[in-house]
Amino acid sequence: MSVKQISVFLENRPGQLKKMTGVLADAKVDMRALSLAETSEFGIARIIVDDAYAAVNLLKDNDFVASLTSVLAVEIPDEAGGLDKLLTYFADANVNIEYMYAFLGGKKEKKAYMIFRVADTKKAEISLKKSGLYILSQEEIEEI
Repeated sequence: MSVKQISVFLENRPGQLKKMTGVLADAKVDMRALSLAETSEFGIARIIVDDAYAAVNLLKDNDFVASLTSVLAVEIPDEAGGLDKLLTYFADANVNIEYMYAFLGGKKEKKAYMIFRVADTKKAEISLKKSGLYILSQEEIEEI
């Protein structure tokens, strides 16, 4: 039940992020979450969108270097301590987090969604589901 994240390589110069978002906006791709990490030379935009397969092909067709990665999208209560409680499950399951980012909203009230990149997505998913956590599917991301 993993979600597909698009990672896009961007040169670290003015207008590159805008160029990427423009391509997606023109095609009516709806971004759910975005994370941007950078160095002095380049950046990596990590995005969750409503239709990952169409969006990654669109980006490639427009000369972006883009790839799909499986990540976990975990629903948590949008309240103080929600992330801390969630991280307890990761620690108890001995799951190392490579990186993470969040987004709020959707049709469900008072929920937040955390995106996690871990070394073994399937193993982490099995362990975390046993703890009662709700992990979203790609189809559910498309509906948020």
